[in-house]
Amino acid sequence: MTDKIINNVVIVGGGTAGWISAALLVRMLGKTLNVTLVESDQIGTVGVGEATIPPILTLNQALGIDQADFMAKTNATIKLGIEFENWRKPGHKYMHAFGKLGKDFPFCGFEQLWLRGLKAGYSSDFWDYSLNYQAAKQGKFALLDNIPKTDMQGLVYAFHFDAGLYANYLRELSERAGVTRIEGKVKQVDRHTASGDITSLVLDDGRTVDGDLFIDCSGFRALLIGETLGVEYEDWRHWLPCDSALAVQSEASLPVPPYTQSIAHSAGWRWRIPLTKRTGNGIVFSSQHMHEEEARQYLLDSLDGAAITEPRLLRFTAGRRASQWHKNCVAIGLSSGFLEPLESTSIHLIQTAVIRLLKLFPHAGIKATEVAEYNRQAAEEIEHVRDFIILHYHATEREDSEFWRACRSMDIPDGLRHKIELFRQSGKVYNPTEALFSDVAWQQVMLGQGIVPNDYHPLADAMSEAQLAEYHRNVKSIIKQVVEKLPLHQDFLDVVHRKS
Repeated sequence: MTDKIINNVVIVGGGTAGWISAALLVRMLGKTLNVTLVESDQIGTVGVGEATIPPILTLNQALGIDQADFMAKTNATIKLGIEFENWRKPGHKYMHAFGKLGKDFPFCGFEQLWLRGLKAGYSSDFWDYSLNYQAAKQGKFALLDNIPKTDMQGLVYAFHFDAGLYANYLRELSERAGVTRIEGKVKQVDRHTASGDITSLVLDDGRTVDGDLFIDCSGFRALLIGETLGVEYEDWRHWLPCDSALAVQSEASLPVPPYTQSIAHSAGWRWRIPLTKRTGNGIVFSSQHMHEEEARQYLLDSLDGAAITEPRLLRFTAGRRASQWHKNCVAIGLSSGFLEPLESTSIHLIQTAVIRLLKLFPHAGIKATEVAEYNRQAAEEIEHVRDFIILHYHATEREDSEFWRACRSMDIPDGLRHKIELFRQSGKVYNPTEALFSDVAWQQVMLGQGIVPNDYHPLADAMSEAQLAEYHRNVKSIIKQVVEKLPLHQDFLDVVHRKS
């Protein structure tokens, strides 16, 4: 493609996507690169991505962020999982809890022992064996890597935080590390006449910003990847029909629960994300099945505290760019594609996109093989996440509205259909090695949505019935004892924020 050495990286757009990109690039390649970020304070950011998943800890650690300082400056709380209400049927609840469930045996996952116990009458509710779930529902939390005196995993957590404050936090970090921020709006994008590569940006005040590699973090507008380079957008609304959202903030409700709530309604779902100083709320809906005013009123009526902002409308199309890296431009964040925040993947997909770019960063010029590999990995990742989200909609017992009847009957991707049938028959889940959502995550959602396997793996029969019964009693007892001794999540937050 080009043999030009990459010395100058220009990021268009700030927000979470822009400043995560800037922070990681300057941290890892700052000695060999000049990193410039162009943004305008006059252009707002979407900024509703307030819930995260556990890999956010890896990102923060890689950036050298002190956790207590970060939590205090972003109004952060702890997240142990996501509770889904009304998704299987009205009134039903389950949780996608982080971390493992139960205790595995060699070549035999816990779920197989649970399934055998279910048939024999020894098993209780699947989530009785989840430390994260039990702690979340009892409002407990502590930093606990492992359960004492066992080889069982401790609490696995992520955060809820103010995405705007997090972007500001990363901006300060990035500028101290050497990122140059330029305030201004992009008026024109110049391209090389022969190659079609982007050469420079012309700002509204006439200044020119030259670059070798450009990162498009301009949000839904997709200024570089879409408007300038014309990379097509693949529409997934036939699988994910929700195309609108309203977001509003309300007064904080104490004590703060350590989990996100996702509550299905007749034409989509709504979220509740608890921070220390406010609660983030939103409603996601299909405009073909619910009018904006109806959604607005439903959202406001559901708040558990007084609204402190006006509801803000977002329109979107679920899907992705055909290529996230094209010529000398990489799209990161909303410019690369959009999946509704049902499983809190927005910030994670930004994180993995930048890490992927770092791993495949061109040394002696941009090469077609590296670009192709980047796009292959990006497509595989977002399709995996897409299928996981489709699962929530399709595997439902709801028939109470046109929306849910359409979701139940829709044609789904072949890979997802195979995964559902495999689990239904045997309780088995197979994932790509680096898949974001683990086997345990798929198991929880499938069981939560009402897919119960017909059989279990024969390895589970290695235990006698007496051993199996004792196994179930011991695991539940260990988890119960640990949770009883955990401090309250609210007390943990009070200590963290008081120290700050």
